[in-house]
Amino acid sequence: MGQRTTTDDPTSDDIGTDAALDSVTVDSKDRPVGLTTIEVASGAKDDFPDENAQTGVRKAQATTLTWTRTALFTTLGWQVAQSSDAHNFMLIIWIYTLSGGFRASINATMSAYATSEFGLHSLLTVVDIVASAMTAACYIPLAKGLDLWGRAEGFVLMVGMLVLGMVLQAAAPNLPTLCAGRVFSSIGASGAVYAYVIVAVDTTSLRNRGIAFAFTSSPYMVTAFAGPRAAEAFQINVGSWRWAFGAFAIITPFMAVPLYTVLKVNLNKAKKAGMMPEKTVGSERTFIQTLKHIGIEFDIIGVVLFAGGLMIFLLPFNLAASASNGWATGWIIAMIIIGFAAMTLFCIHEYYWATSPWLPWHFLTDRSMIGTCALNMVYQISYYTWNLYFQSFLQVVFNLSIAQAGYINNTFSVVSGVLLFLVGWAIRRTGLYRWLFYIAVPLYTFTLGLMIHFRKPNGNIGYTIMCEIFISMGGAVFILVCQLSVLSAVDHQHTSSAMSLLYVSGAFGGAIGPAISGAIWTNVFPSALVRYLPESARDQATLIAASLTTQLSYPVGSEERLAIQLAYGYGHSRMLAAGVAFSSLMLIFMFMIKNVNVKDIKQTRGVVF
Repeated sequence: MGQRTTTDDPTSDDIGTDAALDSVTVDSKDRPVGLTTIEVASGAKDDFPDENAQTGVRKAQATTLTWTRTALFTTLGWQVAQSSDAHNFMLIIWIYTLSGGFRASINATMSAYATSEFGLHSLLTVVDIVASAMTAACYIPLAKGLDLWGRAEGFVLMVGMLVLGMVLQAAAPNLPTLCAGRVFSSIGASGAVYAYVIVAVDTTSLRNRGIAFAFTSSPYMVTAFAGPRAAEAFQINVGSWRWAFGAFAIITPFMAVPLYTVLKVNLNKAKKAGMMPEKTVGSERTFIQTLKHIGIEFDIIGVVLFAGGLMIFLLPFNLAASASNGWATGWIIAMIIIGFAAMTLFCIHEYYWATSPWLPWHFLTDRSMIGTCALNMVYQISYYTWNLYFQSFLQVVFNLSIAQAGYINNTFSVVSGVLLFLVGWAIRRTGLYRWLFYIAVPLYTFTLGLMIHFRKPNGNIGYTIMCEIFISMGGAVFILVCQLSVLSAVDHQHTSSAMSLLYVSGAFGGAIGPAISGAIWTNVFPSALVRYLPESARDQATLIAASLTTQLSYPVGSEERLAIQLAYGYGHSRMLAAGVAFSSLMLIFMFMIKNVNVKDIKQTRGVVF
């Protein structure tokens, strides 16, 4: 297993220098030197894949060891392809991310209309709770799959699940089917993003990773404006939210094929160069021996304990409201205890019994790893306690169109698209990232609290936009710096597992946040609506609470519309207060993170950025 060593020139600021390319030199014909079959056998340690790494990691290392400098920069989208082997790798990721940004923006807007059609707008959070819980449970097996089988195979599997989810949502006759489709699409979309983030990790040095992440996230600046306008067109011109989902069941596969193809093409080049064997070691095993090997390498026991325990632990947050005695119901309490016990047993298994653990114990207990994942979790809880109803809030309270509300709701995408480049550049220059938490955490917490004051019916929308901008600045820093923090704590062999731990913590928070939001909404909004509605409309309170379309049908300035706006403001102020309470915990967790200098860490091999 390769150890982290100091780079050749940690002080160099020229992105195109050999320091940025780590270890491989290039001849005048733009071919990597020393990568023929014969020379690899006797070459330097860093000139061929780590023999102790799992197959998927070795495939990634072999790819970066065989492509060229021109191919790398073309891959990153910074140079026009000049040679036949220059494959537009990161540029293809950028295009796929662009289509994914359109899908996410449009679907997020249409979800409120989809649940409203079934008269269940108040259950908008339920769909997200189930989807987030299932997504969290799938990151660990996906991480193992990427390491054992390869990045390309994991990516195409996740795209298949995403397409299935889009089809189910487009054809959903009821809320359960819609929820099932959301689960599949959430797992597929998040898994596909996770897979190509790992690929970005494979093809960049730790020092420049922030800039690479910023580049692959930049399409969201485009979809922040185009997405809401397209969603409005689906609702007004097409007249159906179903095609907003169905269209991407067709578009997504076409956007995914180039990325899968370029991964496989570069891997085949690596095989021809002698970097990877044509047959995997152990191909002569019997069927039973193969199953046993997969069970050990995949850590089936650990995966089942963690994924199953996490699901059992999270489901009560979704089911408690419908249970006979609420949280006091026996089976609700039992599920929480069993889920927690299973996750505890998972930790014991990983420490004592696992032959091929998901993540070595010294990484799991690393101070930075714990602090970063805890910070990421409470950030996601804080964010989702108020954000899920924000689109509806903007339309009802501030009388905005679908597109206008979408623009404001996508402020994060615009701000982060610009800010991530600045943050990535700052990290490249200084080599340090912990200091960014000291700015971002107080900024996020303060402006989230400030937003409570400005959420008033028919108020000045400019103040809300101002708060959204500052909240987005803090959140953008969290996403990038948390990734660098966990990656700097591990070697290349365990980057996939480390990122999966970060994603699990975020998805865990993404399930708890909507549960809190839904509990506040269902207990506060309907009663506030009854209190504020005029006597003549109180018998319609249940229908109004269940449908966004009904809420928007009342004319602006009418008594009924004003009552709905007041009820929204009353509910959202309490959701924001819960968000502020959780975000304050980040002030503790940020001090657990070590102040690591990423200039001093060499993690990847071959021609990388």
